[in-house]
Amino acid sequence: MISPELNFNLFSSDLSLYLKNQVKVELFGSGVGLSLVLGFSAAYACYYLISVAKKPILIAGGKKFHQFLRDQCPVVSETYYPTFWCWESRVQTLLRPFVTAKPWVSYRNELIRAPDGGQISLDWFDNDDSMSHPDQSTRPTVLLLPGLTGTSRESYILHMVQQSRDMGYRCVVFNNRGVSGEKLLTPRTYCAANTEDLEMVIEHVQRTIDKAPLMAAGVSMGGMMLANYVGRKGSDVRLKGVVVFSAGWDVFECTASLEKPLDRFLFNSYLTSCLQASVDRHRTVLEKKYDIDHVMKAKTIREFDERFTSIMFGYPSNEDYYRDASPIHNIKSVQVPMLCLNAADDVFSPNHAIPVDAVKQNPNVALLITCHGGHIGFLEGLWPRQSTYMDRVFQQFTKAVFENGSGLNDLH
Repeated sequence: MISPELNFNLFSSDLSLYLKNQVKVELFGSGVGLSLVLGFSAAYACYYLISVAKKPILIAGGKKFHQFLRDQCPVVSETYYPTFWCWESRVQTLLRPFVTAKPWVSYRNELIRAPDGGQISLDWFDNDDSMSHPDQSTRPTVLLLPGLTGTSRESYILHMVQQSRDMGYRCVVFNNRGVSGEKLLTPRTYCAANTEDLEMVIEHVQRTIDKAPLMAAGVSMGGMMLANYVGRKGSDVRLKGVVVFSAGWDVFECTASLEKPLDRFLFNSYLTSCLQASVDRHRTVLEKKYDIDHVMKAKTIREFDERFTSIMFGYPSNEDYYRDASPIHNIKSVQVPMLCLNAADDVFSPNHAIPVDAVKQNPNVALLITCHGGHIGFLEGLWPRQSTYMDRVFQQFTKAVFENGSGLNDLH
């Protein structure tokens, strides 16, 4: 680990050299401007190292899980250094899709039928070139769940596939109904509260590769759905482990946060339009049961859910839907090792709604909270094109589950 003092010295010397060589202005030539810039830079560096770069908080319901994470996942004990020029939560959230690279991944697509006649698209990365696990029948497999309108082509999913490939593992991405280009065959989409499709997918994957160990990772809404699933299934879950990133734990608090003026402008309106675009794409199927014109007039996610999602899944009210969709109510029932990563400054999942007390009551659950990182941001490094802090958490925890999973037996 590089010390803060060394970081500061390197930063100051590099900046000084750059200004002397590149900036040709009389003010700087006099030394006054250079001193001002270096003074400001030194002050900013001090602020960054003291107030921004911090170690995450690790909370676990049991000592055994806590110690397992410290031993097997060094990232949980290391200082997280957010990218120094974009550590603010909204900036991290907005920039991540644009600055992070998208590794090339070749998937094998599989469409499976649901009992109601609908179809679900699964994208498999078989990793047949795996050197560490050449036997495809026993190759460890990671089920990945993207966010609200995400697919297997999201940069954060592609990075997890890439890291799984490097470790010799197989991946399968669960695309929610109608989001990845396939036709919607029935007037039903998806939501965080309904885990029927996820349960069917897990059963299908386990039947297909019945000898291979399986774990799951969910991001944002995918993490909410996954947390709800493992909480409701309890001891019936056959997953080796679960990792959840940037989940919204209390949907009431999430929507309230996103309805604040700035966050409504930056995020809420955009996400609402994305949801509406998906609905409009399948209008011919959906308009047989729902007032799509009314749905298309929604201005916020809450209005969209009131006019569409809660009605589709048969809830008496939107409040009933939001209560059922909130994973905070299911944490106490989780019986599989589950690590959850959240940023304290995530406007999608506000800090006061992170279920610290509930996690402390369950020895199977651990919570990792960074001071900064935004929503699925966690950018680090000078130019964060490649892996993020979230990717490192995924890589280390996944390897720990598959290679040292015996340490997770009997966490009580």
